[in-house]
Amino acid sequence: MDYCIVVISLLLALSTSVNGQTIGSPIQSPAPSPAPEYTNLTELLSVAGPFNTFLDYIVSTKVIDTFQEQANNTEEGITLFVPKDSAFSKLKKPSLSNLTGDQFKSLCLFHALPHYYSLADFKNLSEISPVSTFAGGELYSLNFTYVSGTVHLSSGWANTKVSSAVHATYPVAVYQVDKILLPEAIFGTNIPPAPVVDIAPDADSPDHGKNVAASSPDSSSRSSSYRMMNWGMLNHLFLAIVGGFLMFLLF
Repeated sequence: MDYCIVVISLLLALSTSVNGQTIGSPIQSPAPSPAPEYTNLTELLSVAGPFNTFLDYIVSTKVIDTFQEQANNTEEGITLFVPKDSAFSKLKKPSLSNLTGDQFKSLCLFHALPHYYSLADFKNLSEISPVSTFAGGELYSLNFTYVSGTVHLSSGWANTKVSSAVHATYPVAVYQVDKILLPEAIFGTNIPPAPVVDIAPDADSPDHGKNVAASSPDSSSRSSSYRMMNWGMLNHLFLAIVGGFLMFLLF
């Protein structure tokens, strides 16, 4: 009798619990994955490097709002290419001072891709170039090449490379570039050729003497003629001395 009571009690206990859940209680769902950390682009660019000029431009044109919305309210994320302050001070031609408001805004949008790309992603991205930027359109696209771990960018007017990864955590990637990306849609397709710099060899370099000799092909012939002339004068002098000595002996 006692045995039956024990068995019945165990069955009742099992019937009130299913996989640790009490009957009648709600089933617990898995905890949601944490949302990506909010990234304040204004704060990031203010402290991450010498990007004050670019930051001023995207703030004044309200482009920062577009970038911020893409960064934190979409699953695609964003990739920014940010020129250093020195890139703006070095730019002589073409000038940015003659741009309209819409052109200046497009120039800022041209420095971002509407998707998050890590550095490793650019290896595949180089195979599908050109890639459209936030500015949109074929003439607002960038070409990428990936060489030995270095990402190179070309906008037609500007050829540069990623010199530093400022921030590369989904959904925001910020990469430093050394030049301003100038789109053909604004500055045209008549791109002047890059100047060829002819670097003269150092005077102390081992090739300097070779270059000097090559630039004066008749220098060796002049030296040879000078030696022959000196030898002829010495020969005549010797014969004159010998002849005078013989005349002295005979007379």
